[in-house]
Amino acid sequence: MPPVIVGVERSLTYAPREITLSDGTRIAHASQGGDLEAVWAGDLGDLYVEVLHVGDGPSGGELILVVPSQHLVAIGDLYDPAATTVAPSWPVVIDLVLGLLTADTVVHTSHGVVDRDRLETFHQELLGQLHGGAPRG
Repeated sequence: MPPVIVGVERSLTYAPREITLSDGTRIAHASQGGDLEAVWAGDLGDLYVEVLHVGDGPSGGELILVVPSQHLVAIGDLYDPAATTVAPSWPVVIDLVLGLLTADTVVHTSHGVVDRDRLETFHQELLGQLHGGAPRG
């Protein structure tokens, strides 16, 4: 179930490649038929939200939702532990996502909630797949 963020003036529904607001606003990356190139920021009346596209993951056009006051980051399909093919930009995107997280951040994915440690491990797994073996630390 995608996160639904409810503010006092409007609400927002997150999907991996499209954000919809209750006022009819649609946010999608240009590669998905939207107008977003990098960042959209707005408020829901009492909540500040950001929508980011920092690069492509497994399919392209994946969006990141950040709700700072709720310590929430949604990354949708950017976390896919079953992926067998890794685009060169995907580990870079996950690295940038890791930079958005605090100790209190809850990360929502299409596969459920993951913690920072699991996301860091996933990042290393992507690097290992991309570069032909487990990275050495």
